[in-house]
Amino acid sequence: MSSAFSPNAATDAVLNPQGTASPSPTPTGEPLEAGEQVILQPVPTDGSTAASTMPTPEASPTDSVKAADEIAQAVGEQSQTIGDVIGSLDGMAINVGSMHISVWDGIVFLAVVAAVFAFAFFGSKLAHMGLARATKLDQTRRLLAEKIVTIVVWGMAFFIGIDLLGIDLTALAVFSGAFGLAIGFGLQKTFGNLIAGIILLMDKSIKPGDVIAIADQAGVSTFGQIRKIGIRAVSITTRDQKEYLIPNENLMINQVENWSYSSRNVRMQVPVGVSYHADIDKAEELMLEAALSCDRVLKSPPPTVWLDGYGDSSVNFIIHVWITDPEAGIGNVKSAVLKKLWHLFQDHDVEIPFPQRDINLRSAEGLDQLIAALEQKRSGSKAKPAAKE
Repeated sequence: MSSAFSPNAATDAVLNPQGTASPSPTPTGEPLEAGEQVILQPVPTDGSTAASTMPTPEASPTDSVKAADEIAQAVGEQSQTIGDVIGSLDGMAINVGSMHISVWDGIVFLAVVAAVFAFAFFGSKLAHMGLARATKLDQTRRLLAEKIVTIVVWGMAFFIGIDLLGIDLTALAVFSGAFGLAIGFGLQKTFGNLIAGIILLMDKSIKPGDVIAIADQAGVSTFGQIRKIGIRAVSITTRDQKEYLIPNENLMINQVENWSYSSRNVRMQVPVGVSYHADIDKAEELMLEAALSCDRVLKSPPPTVWLDGYGDSSVNFIIHVWITDPEAGIGNVKSAVLKKLWHLFQDHDVEIPFPQRDINLRSAEGLDQLIAALEQKRSGSKAKPAAKE
C-alpha cells in the first residue's frame, strides 16, 4: 500500500483546502512515521459504478410469533415430514410491514393462549387445594391467600404467554396508558371493589358464614348469611332464599350489623301479654318453661323474662332467649316458644286478654230525645201485658 494516505494530509486538506499539497515521499515499502505527509488521490473508475458504493441489504420481515420459529426448527430436526408440513403452513402468510404472519403463527398463537389459560386455571386450583390442607389457616385467611395466589398465578401465566409469543413489553406502553386511563374512568369502581374485598378479608370484619343485617329496596331490614366474597361483590342469602349481591365497597364504607363478628351467640326477644287478673309470677314461670322447651334455645346463658310495662289491655312481658345458629332463622324459634306457651297458659288458666276499649258518649239534645223515646217505648211494652190481666 502506498503512503499516499495519512492523517496529516487529511488535516492539511481541511485546514488549507486551496493550498498546494506537499509532496509525499516516494513509496519505499517502509512503514510511515509520525509527521510524514501524504497526498490523497482519487482512485480511477470506469464511471459505471462508484467504487465506494456498498450494497444495502433489504430488511426481511420478522416472524410475528417468537415460539413459532423455534418450534418449527425443533420439529424439523426430528421429523422431515412434519417439518415440510410446518414449512407449507408457514409459507401461507402475509407480510404486514415488518411482520410475517402465517397460518403456522396463528396455530402456535392459539396453542400458547390455550396452554396459558390451562396453566393458570389448574395452577390456581392446585394452589387452592394446597391451602385447604393447611389447617393452621382459618377460613378468612385461607380465602385471602387463595385470592392472592390466584392473582399471582394469572399474572405469571400472562407474562409467560407474552414471552412465548415474543411480544416486546415496550410495545405495550401505549396499551398500558390506555388501560390506566380506562381504570381511572370506567373501571374505577371495579378495582375499588377488588381492593375493598381484600381489605375486608384482611381485617376479618366479615367472612363467609357470618350473619349480617341488610335492607332491601323497600327499606325493610332483614338478615342473611354471607355465602361468598367475590372480586366485585359479596353474596348474601336470606331465609327466603333471596340472594343479594352487595358491592364490597358498600360494606366497607357503610355501617354493617354483623351478628357473628366476635361471637355467634345472638339474643332475641319474644313479646307476651297476660291479663291484669292473672298471677304474673306464675305466668313468668310458664314463660321460662316454654323458652327452655325449645331445642335451639341455649341453656347458658339462660333465658330471662322482663316485665316491659302496663299496656291498655294487658301486662306486657318480654322473653329473652339466646341462640347460636342465627343462619337457621329466628322466626321459627319465636313460633316454637309461643306455641308451647299457649298450651301452658291453657293448662294453668292464665288468660291472654282481648283488646279492651272504653266508650264515652257526650250529652246531646238529639241523643237525649232518642233515649227518652226508647225508655217510653220500653215502659209502654211492659204496661200492656199488665192491662190484659
